[in-house]
Amino acid sequence: MDGSNWLIIALVLLFIVGGLGFIYKSARKFHLSKDQLKRIKERNAKLDAEEESER
Repeated sequence: MDGSNWLIIALVLLFIVGGLGFIYKSARKFHLSKDQLKRIKERNAKLDAEEESER
């Protein structure tokens, strides 16, 4: 193998590792304030109640 093949292999491996790092960063939990968490729970409860009434 010549140098260009090694360069392509190295770039592909770096691309894969970079993609995995991006997925890992985006998969972390959000740090929500208490107010935001409260609003989310209220909205979920409202949507659950609407779903139950539709059944």
